[in-house]
Amino acid sequence: MSSHDSATPPSHDGPIRSRTLVRTSTVDLITCALLLGLAALLGWDSWRTGAAWAPDGPEAGYFPFYLALLLGAASLFGMARAILSHDVITEAFLTRDQIGRVAAVFLPTLAFVLLTQVLGIYVASFLLVAGFMTVVGRIRWWISLFTAVVFSGLMFAVFEIAFNVIMPKGPLEAAFGY
Repeated sequence: MSSHDSATPPSHDGPIRSRTLVRTSTVDLITCALLLGLAALLGWDSWRTGAAWAPDGPEAGYFPFYLALLLGAASLFGMARAILSHDVITEAFLTRDQIGRVAAVFLPTLAFVLLTQVLGIYVASFLLVAGFMTVVGRIRWWISLFTAVVFSGLMFAVFEIAFNVIMPKGPLEAAFGY
């Protein structure tokens, strides 16, 4: 095993140098701005619904309004911290070396979401579990297939049979009358 294992990013003073794609401060600012926008939307909608204390107790938007205020304050604090903290400004959030590992998880998950619409959740889950175990986990193909069949079968038994929950179905479930 090398001095740089895959779980830790390489140091900048070592032999492996990785170019920073996104800085932590940039991600912090974008995340806080999105959360601030969400807080404003939730606060406005709660105020529109009714955020006062009525004679019979709080109106429907009372607690959500104050939670939105709290979220907005936390977002502003996070933005100020990201702008004022000098340590975070230079810290890499995502490097060129890490983007492959992120894509190895994100792309199959995106495929799962899209395949769920066409094949149903159980077949898409089978493909996701078997694919992740085989490709990412490097587990033997027969163990991956067995685990995926058991997992998908248990999901089907729990959601369709035991709890009668409506889940996205595809042509395989239709062939079996579900």
